[in-house]
Amino acid sequence: MSSSVQAVLMCGGLGTRLRPWSYVIPKPMFPIGERPILELLLARLHKYAIDEIYLALGYKAELIETYFKDGAHLGVRLHYVRESEPLGTAGALNLLRSQLHAPFLMMNGDLVTRLDFRAFYAFHVAQRAAITVGVKTYDVPIPYGVVESESDVVVALREKPTLSVNINAGIYAISPEALALMPQSGRYDATQLIQAAMDAGMRVCSYPIKEYWMDIGRFEDYHKANEDAATWVDEE
Repeated sequence: MSSSVQAVLMCGGLGTRLRPWSYVIPKPMFPIGERPILELLLARLHKYAIDEIYLALGYKAELIETYFKDGAHLGVRLHYVRESEPLGTAGALNLLRSQLHAPFLMMNGDLVTRLDFRAFYAFHVAQRAAITVGVKTYDVPIPYGVVESESDVVVALREKPTLSVNINAGIYAISPEALALMPQSGRYDATQLIQAAMDAGMRVCSYPIKEYWMDIGRFEDYHKANEDAATWVDEE
C-alpha cells in the first residue's frame, strides 16, 4: 500500500456519556493501558503505512494538538482542522475537500481496534465502491422463547435464541465522488452520506471486521477495552 493513503479521524465530540471524566480530557485522550485511545489508533494506521492523517477537532482541541504536535514521533504526518461548531460524524470533510483526491479512510477517533487497515482499504478499491462500511457482528440474546408463525400456524419454537446483526463500526473507506453528495456546509453524519450514496445508485459495500473492535461510548466499554488490552501482544 502506498504511503499516500490518507485518513481522516473525527475527534471533535463532547463525550457526554463519559462525564465527569470528559469534562477534563476529550474522549480520544482517555488512556488504554498507558497510551491514549487516539495514539493507539495512529500507531495502528502507521503499521499499515497510512501516515498522512487529518484530525478533525472541536472540544478541547488544544489538548490533542499539544500532545501529538506534528505526529513525527509516531512516524505519521498530522494535519489539524478545527470545527467552529459541531459538524457530526462526516461534516468536517467539507473542510478537507481540496485535500482528498483519492479513496481515503475515515473513522471515529475514539475506537480501539486491531483492524488490518491494509486489507480493508484494498477491499474497497477492488470493489470499486463509493463507500465501504466496516461492520462488526453484534449478538443480541433474546431472553424469551420465540414463536415463529406462518398464516397463524406455529411452525417453529426457539428457546431464548441469540440474534446476530451487523453494526456500523464507525470505520469507512470513501471515494472522492461520494463527497459531491454532501451539502457544502453544516452538520452532516456518516449515515446520511451512506444513505445519499445508496439513493444515488452508487456502490456501497460492507466489510466484516473479524479483528478486535470496541467503541468507547460508555464507561463499561472503556473498562472492558482496558481489560482486553492487557492481553494483547504489542505488535505496533
